[in-house]
Amino acid sequence: MRFYAIAVYLFLYIPIGVIAVFSFNAGRYAAQLQGFSTQWYGKALSNPFVMEALQTSATVAAMSATLATVAGTLAALALQGVTGKPRMIFDALLYVAVMVPGIVIGISTLIALVTLFDWLNPMIAALWPVAENAPKLQMGKGSLIAAHGMFTMALVVIIVRARVAGMDRSLMEASADLGATPFGTFRQVTLPQIFPAILAGFLLAFTFSFDDFIIAFFVAGSETTLPIYVFSSIRRGVTPEINAIGTMVLAASLLILIIAQSILQRDRRAKTG
Repeated sequence: MRFYAIAVYLFLYIPIGVIAVFSFNAGRYAAQLQGFSTQWYGKALSNPFVMEALQTSATVAAMSATLATVAGTLAALALQGVTGKPRMIFDALLYVAVMVPGIVIGISTLIALVTLFDWLNPMIAALWPVAENAPKLQMGKGSLIAAHGMFTMALVVIIVRARVAGMDRSLMEASADLGATPFGTFRQVTLPQIFPAILAGFLLAFTFSFDDFIIAFFVAGSETTLPIYVFSSIRRGVTPEINAIGTMVLAASLLILIIAQSILQRDRRAKTG
């Protein structure tokens, strides 16, 4: 069993390691290692198209993660008061949202938004003083934020709800007995207890949004995120610059995931200790 486990991990991580190694290639060809150099990192960071795509991805990830965190936290708190069959239904819908393939979410979101825009744009034009100058709803950052927020909200709900389930409710009851308002109890008692889970959920939502390609491909419109830029570039051939971009994104994603996991582990130790 140990041999099979090692073989699986090698199968998963050797290709990633190869990309990281070849990102330091001094030559111009991605598959021919011709010495050590960091020139491709400099070229990637000085490429205006890469930096624009990076800014778009970071903006969308931050806003969608914030939206998912707020909505997911409120949903997790609300679900604690649901029991019986309604709880089973909500749980099933929650896990289905995580299990649904990204391509299904992307296509369904695209169809829903196009239908909504076709219905709203004529109404906006009719109400606008000059119909020709009326703004038009279309695909872009807004659709990206909405789609990624919807996709990652289920992750936040699962993480925060697990922390809420293990929370010491006697503290909330004591706060209410002492005359605190529901909002005061939430701000001074509930929020400090679940904040590590909220932060971990935000970091995971940010990572999933930043790295997403499939959903973004359908709803990005004229916007170009970093994964979309990389996909468009490799259609013309893989270069060491693409390897450098992939290595930097991988390093940033791993760092965020390690931080999120560390926060959750510390929270578990504090809860059990």
